[in-house]
Amino acid sequence: MILVHIPWAANPFRGDKFAEGWAAAAELALDFGAVSWGFYRSLDGRLDFIQEAVFPSKAHWERYWYSEELAEMRVQLQGYFNVPVLPELYEIVGEGRALSLAPEEPA
Repeated sequence: MILVHIPWAANPFRGDKFAEGWAAAAELALDFGAVSWGFYRSLDGRLDFIQEAVFPSKAHWERYWYSEELAEMRVQLQGYFNVPVLPELYEIVGEGRALSLAPEEPA
């Protein structure tokens, strides 16, 4: 399994439009074999985004990243984000997730 981490920077005054347009592209990763995906927006500044997905292999990732669907979405949103876009690939060494929240401490 690999984690793909993509930092995105939206152009000024275009963060909302980029967020609306790219969320569907991020979710499209599931159609190419991703087991999870996420698209996150910075609370400070609102122009920085992170896209993450977990794929079974680099080949799965490349089928997604170089697909016609994703290429078309990048063309449609051209001018809304800064280039170059430099994806980072990581080997997953460990991972976990809580199934429920820890109980709150009494005040």
